[in-house]
Amino acid sequence: MGEPASRYKQAPRASVEDMRRLHCEPVPDDRKVARAIEYMDKLRKKSRSFVVAMEACTKCGLCAENCHTYLGTRDPNNIPTARADLMRKVYKRYFTPQGRLFGKLVGAEDLTLDMLEKWYSYYYQCNECRRCAEVCPFGIDTCEVTMAARQILHWLGIEPKLHNHTGQAMEKSGNHMGFLKAATVDTLEFMADECRDEFGANIRFPVDEPADILYVPSSADFAINPYTLMGAGMFFNYIGANWTIASSLIEAGNFGYLFDQEAVMRSNMRRLVDAVVDLGIKKVVWGECGHGWRSWKMYMESTVDRPLRVPVTHLHDEVAECIRQGRLVLDPARNSRPVTLHDPCNYGRACGLLDNLRYVMRHVVTDFREMTPNRQFNFCCGGGSGILFDDPVMYDLRIKFSQKKAEQVRATHVGDNGDGILCAPCSICKAQLYPMVEEHELGVEVKGLIDLVGRALVWK
Repeated sequence: MGEPASRYKQAPRASVEDMRRLHCEPVPDDRKVARAIEYMDKLRKKSRSFVVAMEACTKCGLCAENCHTYLGTRDPNNIPTARADLMRKVYKRYFTPQGRLFGKLVGAEDLTLDMLEKWYSYYYQCNECRRCAEVCPFGIDTCEVTMAARQILHWLGIEPKLHNHTGQAMEKSGNHMGFLKAATVDTLEFMADECRDEFGANIRFPVDEPADILYVPSSADFAINPYTLMGAGMFFNYIGANWTIASSLIEAGNFGYLFDQEAVMRSNMRRLVDAVVDLGIKKVVWGECGHGWRSWKMYMESTVDRPLRVPVTHLHDEVAECIRQGRLVLDPARNSRPVTLHDPCNYGRACGLLDNLRYVMRHVVTDFREMTPNRQFNFCCGGGSGILFDDPVMYDLRIKFSQKKAEQVRATHVGDNGDGILCAPCSICKAQLYPMVEEHELGVEVKGLIDLVGRALVWK
């Protein structure tokens, strides 16, 4: 798109060939503006929440001091209402009478290639955490604006290389890491050995076997979060569940939700329906992934033409219920280090997964310390919506975005002796927090909630 791109901090973007691999034909520069306006018109007719975000904001500014990206960067364009204004000005120009008649006098602006570059920069600096919606007196969710902008940019052929390549991996293998069945089985056999050697648990990880329960882990659990997958495996074996993992879908996440809610997200969801039918599944249990849980829980019916005729529950809810039923013997003394809990944004501000996290935590650790604020008012880790870029410029932003989270962790004093635990029950949160705790020197180790459950299980 030319020279304007150098003016803004931007994630490395996907190539034309990358876009075509995701069945998207990039729009030429001389047609981008007109096509983007057409796409905005399409979204405003489809999404009432998008229209509310465009038309109801009074610029009170309450969202500013409640947004971790603004607090971390102090960039005025990262104030949620100002970021939304990058699109709101264009919306006003083309879709309101006052904007068409009076233009800049009422804050309306023509859409330009330069403005599209701003969209790409700032809508991929928004973590879609929805904290601004919690404090907005009108309940405006500026995340809806971010989602709309990213969808339009995808249709134009503009998106980060990370998101695009992750979408390609999902389409090819059914998971973000590109694991094929042989690698999946081999890794799970290794983990079974580790469970026996470290915890004395003789378990197995069934793959592609007809079963009552389908467990959907994050593919990152096969690579960087092994104790999360081991903890889940020990839990299912402990309660004697008839369960399995589908090699076609070892992915609780759905990156399509983060940049293309039309084709890419739908394609990922169809894999779940197919796996349920093929394996005769009666219930699906979701693993530790915040945005994945939100997308499957809240978008399934409106996205996929084939209904999923079985219940979908979350692993943490399943564990909590088994504790209530007395089916688990747990020794919290096995987790005696101080622990604090990070509430993933999509659990707390979207899916109400708050109380059971704490119910489980209090049964598996001896020293649990709440962050302040917590639950639905917790601050984002800074990696939400897939902002996990390793590019130096964007990595620096990631660490700035995590400043509020670092302050919260320090205030709990769990890391004062260098042996604390930061529990992050979400795959993307873990991926963000691993470098964050090092950069901010917090003295804590990042673990999932099911990691702690697995360690606390008392085997007979």
